[in-house]
Amino acid sequence: MRRAADTQFLVNEALALFSRLQTVRSFTLNMPMVLAAAVSAPAQTAINGHLAHIAFDLRRRLKDFIRWMRAEESQNLSTAEAQAKFVLLKLRFNNLLDQVDIFADVLSQRGEHGTGTWLAGLDVLAEDALCLPGNYFDPPPLICFVERGHGAAIRRARTRLPGGDDNPVGVIQIPRERMVGSGIASSLIHEVGHQGSELLELTKTIRAELDQQAAKGGPEQIGWLLLNRWLNEILSDFWALGHLGIGATYGLMSVVSLPSYFVFRIGTDGPHPFPWIRVRLSLALGEALYPHPQWAALTRQWGDLYPTTGLTASKQRLIELLVTLLPRFAQLVLNHRSKALRDQRLADLFPAAERQPAQLQALFRQWQQQPELREAAAPSLVFAVIGQAKADGMLTAPQEYQLLTRQLTRWALNRARTYGQSRAPRLGAPSSHSLTS
Repeated sequence: MRRAADTQFLVNEALALFSRLQTVRSFTLNMPMVLAAAVSAPAQTAINGHLAHIAFDLRRRLKDFIRWMRAEESQNLSTAEAQAKFVLLKLRFNNLLDQVDIFADVLSQRGEHGTGTWLAGLDVLAEDALCLPGNYFDPPPLICFVERGHGAAIRRARTRLPGGDDNPVGVIQIPRERMVGSGIASSLIHEVGHQGSELLELTKTIRAELDQQAAKGGPEQIGWLLLNRWLNEILSDFWALGHLGIGATYGLMSVVSLPSYFVFRIGTDGPHPFPWIRVRLSLALGEALYPHPQWAALTRQWGDLYPTTGLTASKQRLIELLVTLLPRFAQLVLNHRSKALRDQRLADLFPAAERQPAQLQALFRQWQQQPELREAAAPSLVFAVIGQAKADGMLTAPQEYQLLTRQLTRWALNRARTYGQSRAPRLGAPSSHSLTS
């Protein structure tokens, strides 16, 4: 028989947890941001709905626990057994707080002057880069935030959050040092590519083709095995190429421009190609997707920046093997077909026709005369045109900055107008102060 004092202690602990649960407020009530900096309506709805579902369930379970603790049927359980039931509720509450903190860290940046609005514009770019013509999948909402450090990352939608719940939105981390230039699109759309590749099961289906190549054995086997191991990252770089053209490769070069020791540091057990070959992979895929002399010129430039002379003989042999495989690998990726692609070529899913260098150059000239046409273009196309113009020497870095900050702000404002109309207040509408009220 459990003592009355033990019962009262656990009931008070549950009531205290219940009280703290009421302080977990909807983000619509406590995020300081101008309307233009807000995340999209679907993203906000998904986040608040997800957290509210967990909070409502936890509230119900706490009430049931308190009711059960006070009932005679629970008295036969020992204090230790009752405590074990309570701590599971406490752990679930901590899971909820961990998830709140994940989204709060992202959303709180929307209150930064300037940065918040640019992030909203990048949300629009990310969603544009994820949505492929043909409705091959149901795209989840995406939200962006900036972080210290050199690289980008994504917490994909529909992956596990603390506590095992499915993430309702894709959360993309981008490096603050890349704000704002055309290179930011390369990092951002690379992360979008992780989400898109997963939705299309590309890693799984292309890996099967690479396994067939490796199974042939011979001296090329190690090359195919390495490409297989690095496939997830390569496909994300390809996703960026499919939307940005040569701007994706220039952005990648900026990211991996490190001391030579790191550029040629060949790790065979990680998911990332070593930087030197990663750029060459981007160049090979870009040349296959957008045939043009600019790729050969950039390949020479990359070789001048990081010559392979002076490397050990074993490194040189491996690099030569991989470089030999690149044209065949590029064709394998571009021509890949699968059930998820409805038997279409992977290359045909992307807007490659309007991203050809000549087309991008023509659009840049046209937009110089008619800038209003740029305002109506898809965000990824705008970044592709600006990236091509910068590669051609037609645009300086300060001009690029001015153009892109203006575009990001405009995209955020355009979305805010639609969002603001949907949020127009209604007389007598009820207010909610917490996720569980």
